[in-house]
Amino acid sequence: MNISKSGYRVFSANSTTACTELAKKITEVDVKESVRGQDIFIIQTIPRDVNTAIMELLVMAYALKTNCAKNIIGVIPYFPYSKQCKMRKRGSIVCKLLASMLAKAGLTHIITMDLHQKEIQGFFSFPVDNLRASPFLLQYIQEEIPDYRNAIIVAKSPSAAKRAQSYAERLRLGLAVMHGEAQCSESDMADGRHSPPPMSSGRTTSGHPGLELPLMMAKEKPPITVVGDVGGRIAIIVDDIIDDVEDFVAAAETLKERGAYKIYIMATHGLLSAEAPRLIEESAIDEVVVTNTVPHEVQKLQCPKIKTVDVSMILAEAIRRIHNGESMAYLFRNITVDD
Repeated sequence: MNISKSGYRVFSANSTTACTELAKKITEVDVKESVRGQDIFIIQTIPRDVNTAIMELLVMAYALKTNCAKNIIGVIPYFPYSKQCKMRKRGSIVCKLLASMLAKAGLTHIITMDLHQKEIQGFFSFPVDNLRASPFLLQYIQEEIPDYRNAIIVAKSPSAAKRAQSYAERLRLGLAVMHGEAQCSESDMADGRHSPPPMSSGRTTSGHPGLELPLMMAKEKPPITVVGDVGGRIAIIVDDIIDDVEDFVAAAETLKERGAYKIYIMATHGLLSAEAPRLIEESAIDEVVVTNTVPHEVQKLQCPKIKTVDVSMILAEAIRRIHNGESMAYLFRNITVDD
């Protein structure tokens, strides 16, 4: 797609059947008109084939760079690999690598929404506007959930407590936090930066003779508990991403056992991988509400419990303001550090 406006162009980086020959397994970009000295906005949603989408974005950005575009702004509503933003075991910080690749390809600015960790913005060498979906989700709660005043906001793990607290304070509702064996705890993944290099045969790994370091005690998760009273209430679980839904299903069952009579899931990015639609349909969850940052039309056909909130309005306004050199502060009004 190429929509012509005064002084800037908007491209879609998503390939279509008409312009992609899958048999060739290559990505080729041919810019059909001059982009010299113009602001270029590349809209790239992330479908199932994440790596192909990334490659399309990189190749298109580099083509525009070599054709002398003034600014190349990537509009990436869901930033891929955002969960891989910490060093774990002997892995890598893939999110940092992707940020470097985008800069090298020629991008000069990114518009995205609800990064998994706000600190990810520090990985980039150019400006990043991290928009928020919470105003749209809060509006949905107020307008579409009957008797929402009898609801309680739930964090399915302690790591999600800040986000849940933000929702609770804005809606003037109570807050509950789940803790225990059913939580998905990223902190349990070992940080591998302390790992020693492999030792040659005949050498021990106990360290320098006479050096005794304190041993870190192993974690033991307590039985699952819910801090807060959910009995006779509508439970609204909030998070930024819903992908594999086993943890959400387990949380919903626990909340039902504690007396909640309706369970809602609110999340910005609905990846809904693998068997997620079937599991949601068969679970105690009454409704899953996500935004349209990620395409999920097929999943909605498989599970009528999945509802969509449109956030295109704020992305369009961000594009307009950046091109016109206007302040972005209006889009972040009343947004705090914890949001």
